[in-house]
Amino acid sequence: MIKVVIIDDHPIVLEGLKNLLSSQDDITVTGYFDTGMAALAALDKAMPDLLLLDINLPDISGLDLCKQIRRKNKDLKIIALSVHNERPVIKSMLQQGVNGYVLKNSVGEEIIHAIHETMDGHTYLCPKTQEVLKNNTEGGLVEIPRITRREKEILELIGQGCTTAQIAAQLFISIHTVESHRKNLMGKFEVSNMTSVIRLATEYNLL
Repeated sequence: MIKVVIIDDHPIVLEGLKNLLSSQDDITVTGYFDTGMAALAALDKAMPDLLLLDINLPDISGLDLCKQIRRKNKDLKIIALSVHNERPVIKSMLQQGVNGYVLKNSVGEEIIHAIHETMDGHTYLCPKTQEVLKNNTEGGLVEIPRITRREKEILELIGQGCTTAQIAAQLFISIHTVESHRKNLMGKFEVSNMTSVIRLATEYNLL
């Protein structure tokens, strides 16, 4: 029997997954959570074989949650469930150790197949995900940029409408240092303005 834990904060999706998995003779749901931290705290007790992980959670990004899970358990199978079909998101999740990546608009049979494939030791990517990764002509970022704690603080203040001078005063750093961080952030996201940085950081759940 394959023991599965589901982490998803969308009630309709969660209910659909529970119904789908309960119809399988060889799969049982041992837990379901709508926040990442609640799931992380319960994982030791739940002792699942596999985790179905929505990468857009209200309290923590799927990327960060996957990092924390992998520190505790390197053998747990993880399948990322996502609405994102962008290459940076897919690549970043794979680099953090997920065993599968399935888009949320996939049919139920696809999810069941993904579970069996990952339990057999394979990395499973749904057809659309494979198509995105094979598309070498796609421009833009290869993976989600890694931002420092200070860069995140500056991004959040910029998002609140603070000027460079206001950010410098609030964080007790020089205006030159703020400008350097802004320049570094634009370089990491490969864009020419901070509006695009904020948009991408929000889209990738970094803020």
